[in-house]
Amino acid sequence: MNDSVLIVGVGDGLSASLARLFSNKNMNVLLASRNIDKLKDLKEEINSTTYQCDSTNIESVSNLFLELDKTIGTPNLVIYNAAARVRGGVSELDPIQTQKAIEVTCLGAFLVAKESAKRMLKRGNGSIFFTGATAGVKGFANSSVFAMGKFGLRGLAQSLARELHPKNIHIGHFVIDGGIGRESDSNYKMMHPDAIAQTYFDFYNQDSSAWAWEIELRTFKEKF
Repeated sequence: MNDSVLIVGVGDGLSASLARLFSNKNMNVLLASRNIDKLKDLKEEINSTTYQCDSTNIESVSNLFLELDKTIGTPNLVIYNAAARVRGGVSELDPIQTQKAIEVTCLGAFLVAKESAKRMLKRGNGSIFFTGATAGVKGFANSSVFAMGKFGLRGLAQSLARELHPKNIHIGHFVIDGGIGRESDSNYKMMHPDAIAQTYFDFYNQDSSAWAWEIELRTFKEKF
């Protein structure tokens, strides 16, 4: 039986590249999003299955994994790719929008990781990956909300790696340090999502004798 990958927070950028690559590698790809109507073309293209899920809602995440229990079982790999941005100076930020954004970027990752881990622990193996950002290692002006979410996400990943690596569950945190774009760019100012996706696949296939828990990705034009 082919390995399966669940991608939570699917759009037309990096997550679509991940879905195509893992499908081309003969993995069973499962797509979860708050709005599954936008996934119709991708679903048909790679012959995948879509699931409606609000990653910030405890019951919604639980129901997603209960549905998987009835069908394909526990995925071999779960990728959390959902995030939300709210820009602005701290004195003018909307607290409600701030809370919602942090819940998407950080709380949702915890809920998905919790449901994934308890099943993978029972099975004895698995992989859980998180898509991070520059904001998870350095905060920028007028981007405090995104920084809070991504710093929290990185802390979650680091803690889970120390907890779960000894139990044969591979944790990965990917610091995407720069912009992502599909357009051809001879100056390499943007990272192509297909190239990023390849790194996720290579990370998934790391030998357990030399697991990493984090990697930073940037073009050679991007400053540290």
